[in-house]
This record gives sequence, structure tokens and C-alpha cells, in this order.
Amino acid sequence: MTNKKAKKILFLCPYPVNKAPSQRLKYEQYFPYFTENGWHIRVSPFVSEKFWKIIYKKGHFIEKTFFTILGYLYRLRDLFYIRKYDVVYVHLWVTPFGLPIFEWLTKKLAKKLIYDIDDMVFLGHSSEANKIILKVKGTKKMIFLMKNSNHVITCTPYLDKFVKHYNEKTTDISSTINTKLYLPRTTYDLNDIPILGWSGSHSTSKYLKILEPVFLKLLSKQILFQILIIGDENFHFSSLKIPYRAISWNLETEVEDLKRIDVGLYPLPDEPWVYGKSGLKALQYMALGIPTIATAIGANFRIISDAENGFLVPINDLDLWERRIMQLLSDNELREKIGKKGRETVEAYYSLEANKNKYLSILESMI
Repeated sequence: MTNKKAKKILFLCPYPVNKAPSQRLKYEQYFPYFTENGWHIRVSPFVSEKFWKIIYKKGHFIEKTFFTILGYLYRLRDLFYIRKYDVVYVHLWVTPFGLPIFEWLTKKLAKKLIYDIDDMVFLGHSSEANKIILKVKGTKKMIFLMKNSNHVITCTPYLDKFVKHYNEKTTDISSTINTKLYLPRTTYDLNDIPILGWSGSHSTSKYLKILEPVFLKLLSKQILFQILIIGDENFHFSSLKIPYRAISWNLETEVEDLKRIDVGLYPLPDEPWVYGKSGLKALQYMALGIPTIATAIGANFRIISDAENGFLVPINDLDLWERRIMQLLSDNELREKIGKKGRETVEAYYSLEANKNKYLSILESMI
């Protein structure tokens, strides 16, 4: 269905399209659906494609400075176009540093403003490669956008409750999975060397090290396995004994890379930052029918029912992590049962089909 007059929406986001999980596994994958329903879309990322290639690499200070200045010039340009759009949709922030000046200007110029917040970004967080910028990150921008938007889209119950202190008009929409691309496995036979897998980013790969004592204990019992790390090709464990392979994330091979995993791992620490995370890694594993073990914290309680569609392990219970891994590696029927239930959960609650009308109803309410 296409309206006679197209409705126009401008997306102001940090990263290029199809790069960052917080964008591509949230609102970006609904673009075709928005277009089908009469919305004309324009996307303006702060970070260019060239900047993206170096942003998580150590060093490159001069190039990063240049591309940051370029990003601010993009935003100055955007200010001249905002009034042409029926809705401005801001993801995370308009600009990354300092006071909410560009956010204030965007609010003043926008006819309607939707704010999409992922994780507890207002707490301040940075990858190891960019620790130097942590103190100048504009964490007040997020609070300003919460207060001044016509609607706020959150991604966890905890985050939604926090935002409601500033704005009653919120909708909690988890990260979602395109189940037409993420097709479940058809066999639960183990790889020749069983693969325990983790997927994420440079800034969160450190959480996998929580399980290092577990892996060493498994080795001491002569359990055969390999760790596959997807998303941080420079990752390494403290111990040289642990067998692992670390590869970079690639959009074209993402699903096939994930499908190599026999058991999906999602360890998390008890940090305020974690309570804003939507459980995306678990959802990716589960969508592919991969039996998943996750820390019992935050949104993981919403996604996983322990011993039904996955396993939840209390924080710091490393002995239980070990037992759950050994259970899944030794029991084909258990892997299949947990894997298939996980897939069913994603289809019912965390798929595009299950959530597309939530996004569309928010957009339509702005007109």
C-alpha cells in the first residue's frame, strides 16, 4: 500500500547502514516494511564507511580526528534538511561529544522526534581502542533526548523503567531476528572438535574471559573443544592452553559463521551497563537452533526459561557453567530439545514478523 503523498523520515544514527548490531538488528531491518507502507527513508550516519574501517582499531588518532570533524560537518548539513521530514528518528545520539547542542537544535527543528536508545549508553562506555575519549563522551545528550522526544523506543524492561522517569511515552522493543535469514540447523551432531561459540564486539569480548577458569577445568578433564570468537579478531585468552579461533565479523558470512557453533555462550558481569542489553547474542544463537547458556541477569530472564529453551547460570557460578557445557556436549537429545525450543521462542516473540507492527504504529502515531 502506498499513500499519494509519501511520508518522510530522517534517521540520524552513529554508524553506516548494515554495520552495527544496535542498528541493523533493531530498526534497520524494518526499512523495507516502512517503505511498503508509504515512508520515504533517508539515513544520515555520523560515522562514514571509511571511518568505520578504523574506528575500533588502536591508534589512527589523526584519521579518527579528521573523520570526527567530518561527522560534525555532516550534522551541520543535516540541520538544513530536518524541516523537510515528517519525523526525525535519532538512534543513541546526534553527535557523540560534549553538551547536547546538536540534540537541542534537532529537537527545535524537527516536526516530530523519535528517540531509539540501546543499552545504558548514558553511563559512558567505550572500547579498549578508544578509552581516551571516554571522559568527553556526551552522556547528558541521552537524558536530553529522553526528556524531549515525542516517543522513546527502548529495548529492555530495566531500560524502559529508567526512561519512564523522564518520558511516559515509551515502547520496549527488543533486538529482533530476521528468521527468514536465520534458518535453524537440521542436525545436532557435534563437529569433530565441538565448538563453543561467542559472538559480539571489541568492547564486549572481555566478558568471555569470565569463563577462562571453566575452559581450563574442562581441559583438565580432557574434554575436547574449541572456542570460536566472532567479532574480535584480536582477542586472546590469558592462558595459552585454551584452544580458540578469533575471526572478524562479516555481514556476508555472519549466519554461516554462527552456524558452526555447537553451544552458544553468553557470559555477562553484574554491571549497570549490562542491564540495558537486550540479549541479542542469545537471540542470534537461539534463532539458529543453537543451544544457549547465558548469565542469569537482565533481559536474559525475559528471553530464556532455564532448562526449557536455554540455560541460565547465576553470576559467578563457574561450576554450573562447567556442568551445563558438559551436559550439552554429551547429550544429543538435550541439545536438540533446547535448540528447537529456542528457535520457537524467537519466532514467537523476537522475529521481524512478531514486532514489525510495533514500529509502524509508532511512526504512524507521529502523523
